[in-house]
Amino acid sequence: MAHIRIGDEHFNVAVDGPREAPVLMLSNSLGTDLRMWDPQMPEFTKHFRVIRYDSRGHGASPADEGPYSIEKLGKDAVAILDKLGVDKAHWVGLSKGGMVGQWLLANAPSRVNRAVLANTSAFMGAPDIWNSRAAGAREQGMLALVNGTLDRWFTPAFRKKNPELMARIGDMIANTPAHGYAACCLAIRDMDLRDSNRSIRKPVLVIVGKHDPATVPSAGHQIASSIPGARIVTLNAAHLSNIEDPEGFASAVAAFLTGKAVGETPEAAPAGSEPAPVPAPKPQAPPKPKAPPKPKATAAAPTPVAAPVKPVPAPTPVAAAPKTAAKSAPAKKAPAKKAAPKKAAKKPAAKKQAKKASKKTATKKSAARKPAKKAAPKKTAKKAAAKKTVAKKGAGKPVTKKTANKKTAAKKASAKKKKKSR
Repeated sequence: MAHIRIGDEHFNVAVDGPREAPVLMLSNSLGTDLRMWDPQMPEFTKHFRVIRYDSRGHGASPADEGPYSIEKLGKDAVAILDKLGVDKAHWVGLSKGGMVGQWLLANAPSRVNRAVLANTSAFMGAPDIWNSRAAGAREQGMLALVNGTLDRWFTPAFRKKNPELMARIGDMIANTPAHGYAACCLAIRDMDLRDSNRSIRKPVLVIVGKHDPATVPSAGHQIASSIPGARIVTLNAAHLSNIEDPEGFASAVAAFLTGKAVGETPEAAPAGSEPAPVPAPKPQAPPKPKAPPKPKATAAAPTPVAAPVKPVPAPTPVAAAPKTAAKSAPAKKAPAKKAAPKKAAKKPAAKKQAKKASKKTATKKSAARKPAKKAAPKKTAKKAAAKKTVAKKGAGKPVTKKTANKKTAAKKASAKKKKKSR
């Protein structure tokens, strides 16, 4: 390791591997230093002359209060290459290092050969999260951020299985300068590389972690779909995939940088379309399980019926009952038809009683059953019939009782007169 002076600042840089080999530059994530690449060094130094450095605000490099920007961090990398006399290098950056790599590909393409962008995003959004992290680092110190950071960086099973490794990574986070960490948080907050990524024409491999809650897989797919010809590989890891799956990471990177086809080519984003928004990074809380779908109300609801479910008791039989029942009865169930047999059963009994009863009783019952208004028309009809009969007899001069009486009286009177005359 050596300190390289750039202007008035000194950066911590390490160079390893054969001098004649192609140059590979590695850029660390937020909250780590160049030691994060230790698992890959045996494989990478077989093929490349490897340059590692502590990013601004981290490790033993400058850690002023800022402000920083992704552009400023990119220019730091170019200055280191210039100082080492390197015209062009392969680039591998993870998380924040991948963000710096995107800026270089779009703004200093002549300095980059091939690039690997691992566990990163073109846009993070959710400014409140980054403001909170920056404030937490300044006010509480980096030690307070260790556990939450490890939860985002590694799966629970990996953490449980590797306690000593977690302790070393935790020390790396705790020893990161708080002001440098906070300034980098704000640089990430203000970053948006989505549009400039469309201008990239270099060979690019994007690596995503299947279980990464910090830079979710969809963020990596968005980057790959924006860059023509970019390829993508998914590792069974969380955020620091180079540590959780060191062999898989080193194998994919070495194969790609040596010109072998690696991974798959995602669907290209439509030309001129707006890039898909990348979800904001989630805190250490795991994703909420999906609620089971609620059953549709229409499927469980019974078929609507106009009539009530419970049968209505039959009303007391009165003269107007049949009409009332017919009006209130529903069309489907027709309770009026059910009530009809009961009335029909009563009619035979009523007929038997009518036969046994006397004519007077029958007359009274019929008078009671039939309203007076109905009986009146019948009597009127009889009188009218009698009048018609008399009228007919009168037309043929029939002999009535009154006429017979008059004749009898006349005969008696004439008989008396004859006796007197005698």
